[in-house]
Amino acid sequence: MRPSRHARAAVLFTLLAAVPSHAGRGITVKGSDTMVILGQRWAETYMNQNAGQVVMVTGGGSGTGIAALINGTTDVCQSSRAMKPDEKLKLRDRFQTTGIEIPVAKDGLAVYVHTSNPVRELSLEQLRGIYMGTITNWKQVGGSEATIILYSRENNSGTYVFFKDVVLGGRDFSPRAQTLPGTAAVVNAVSKDANGIGYGGGAYAKGVREVALKRTATAPAVLPDVKTVQDGSYPLSRPLYFYLRKKPEGDVRRFVDWVLSDAGQQLATQVGYFPLR
Repeated sequence: MRPSRHARAAVLFTLLAAVPSHAGRGITVKGSDTMVILGQRWAETYMNQNAGQVVMVTGGGSGTGIAALINGTTDVCQSSRAMKPDEKLKLRDRFQTTGIEIPVAKDGLAVYVHTSNPVRELSLEQLRGIYMGTITNWKQVGGSEATIILYSRENNSGTYVFFKDVVLGGRDFSPRAQTLPGTAAVVNAVSKDANGIGYGGGAYAKGVREVALKRTATAPAVLPDVKTVQDGSYPLSRPLYFYLRKKPEGDVRRFVDWVLSDAGQQLATQVGYFPLR
């Protein structure tokens, strides 16, 4: 069983405490809550293999990481969505650069339901109706007679933005959707709510069941796995990014190069994400 998010953070802090004080300020990585498990595992393994290197990883959401990049308070931003044009303009105004985008892994944004829920698949149209509030009962999508309870992410989350853009077509979520501060919180809520539905990174899907998704009502239902995410047949496949203010150099470049290496990409697979190739 994979250690919990809090346990993994504790391991990271233990590793940091063991680094000699003369090792320097290290590399700061901040952003996506979807990616924080992956970023922490990369950091832990990289520090273990490279004595004296320090990589500090924190979450907070993709929007928070991008803001930190613009403010100059992180070396690397982890983001589960692409930077917006206005964010790039802010970066340019401050640092005379629109930044460097580096895809580092792939993810299948999963839709979670309670393990007892009989609904096994949904079309994107049905999922849109659920989260916009036009479908409010599980019976409308082949389930039991019960009100659907919606769980969502906060609006600084890249996962929230991706879901809103791709599933809702940029339209607003139902006011009934309960906003929670992280993917782990969404999974926890759905795992305890027989009528709940939520969404987030597939690596967090523990104690819940993933729903297979269909692009149209007549299309095949697809679950996220290595093949369907890499070939894009899973409807909610997405790249995961590192953003930097400039082309990486020095310690940052060595860390990024390692993340993109076979060893770094294999680690992504082990944690529950998907490699670039």
